[in-house]
Order: sequence, then structure tokens, then C-alpha cells
Amino acid sequence: MKKLLILFVTLSLTACNELSTVTSAAETSAVKSSDSNGEPSGPHTSAEWKIWAYSTAAPSFIAADCTVIDVDGTVLREGTNGWTAMAANPRGMSDPENGWKNPHEAMPMVGDAQAMKVMEAFMAGTLPQLDHDGWAWMLHGDMGEDNTTPMVFDKEDSTEGEWIESGPHLMLFPKDPSSLEGNTTDFMSGAPYIMFKGTGYDHLMIPVEGYYKYQPQQ
Repeated sequence: MKKLLILFVTLSLTACNELSTVTSAAETSAVKSSDSNGEPSGPHTSAEWKIWAYSTAAPSFIAADCTVIDVDGTVLREGTNGWTAMAANPRGMSDPENGWKNPHEAMPMVGDAQAMKVMEAFMAGTLPQLDHDGWAWMLHGDMGEDNTTPMVFDKEDSTEGEWIESGPHLMLFPKDPSSLEGNTTDFMSGAPYIMFKGTGYDHLMIPVEGYYKYQPQQ
């Protein structure tokens, strides 16, 4: 009886150790999986990295089939779903030799055809003429700008209390800016809010999880 008890304890300990080893391996695998975001291991100047960085500004079901263009207009990947991904940081790279530091610095935007019209008009200094409302994703956020005045990219030059460095968000570009009337301009409220109200570039910023992770204290 004593020998049987010793044998049972030995087998139980062995089984527990094996289970612990399997569990640890599974946990390690899960951690590795959760830490992985699909980022290519190559240099940030590579087409592979830029395609990943720009396209992942949108949810995966849009990112997978969108067109991706580089800052010089080169098409890095032809898409099929009518959405276009591009870097949208007008400041440029802090280290051009090595490319964008990370996707956040690139400020990538993935927009539909109407959103791209807005971007073209914005950079040309003209007002957009849209066929209907447009949409764009920026899940990597941006490097900050004035909420009231376009083209102010330095906090020191911004209107007091109006500097917002956004985390992940969705944008609605209305065909008729007056249709946004009634929405707040308070970007700290947590609700969708109007950026550039009354400028002709009015659009609705729609925060998603993590929106305030870059925002400095007011």
C-alpha cells in the first residue's frame, strides 16, 4: 500500500510538471502572439514597411485591399477597394535617411475617394468640392495640430487651449460643412467633435479607444 501511494504521488508530480511545462509554453506563445503587430523587420525605408505602416491606419478589412502610395506619389501597392493609404505628416521625417521613426510619426491616413479630394484641396489651399460625404481612418493618430486653424503644426503657435495630438480616430468629411452644426468643438469631451469649424475644411473627428494617449495636459 505504501509503495502504491509513493507511486501515485510520483506520477501526480510528473503529470503536474508536464502540465506546467505545456501551460508555460502556451502562455509564452500567447504573449509572443499578442506582442506581434505584424510589423516587418526590415528598414523603415523599405516598401514592405511603408505598406504595413500606412495601410494599418485603417481596420484590417480595409487595410488588406487598399491602394498604398508613398510621399512622392509612387504607388507602392495597387488596391481594389477604393480606399487609399498615405503618410499625412506635412512636417516630413525627422530622420529621412532611416525613414519614419514609427507609424505615429508618419501620421498615415486611409481615406475613400472623397477624403482624398479633401486632402488634395487642403494641400493646394483650395476648398474641397465633394460629391458626397467622405471618410478616413487614422488609427496611428497624429503628431498634433491646432483644432481651430489649419496648417498650424507647432504647439507654440497654436491658439491657447486648442492643441490636440490625436490618438486613433475616424474622420467624417461632410459635403456640406453646415451639416455638422450641433456637434461640439470640445476635443476633450470624448464625443465626436468638429475640427476647423467655419474654415471650409470642417470635419468631424470621431475618437476611438486610445485617442488621448498622446495628448498633453491642457
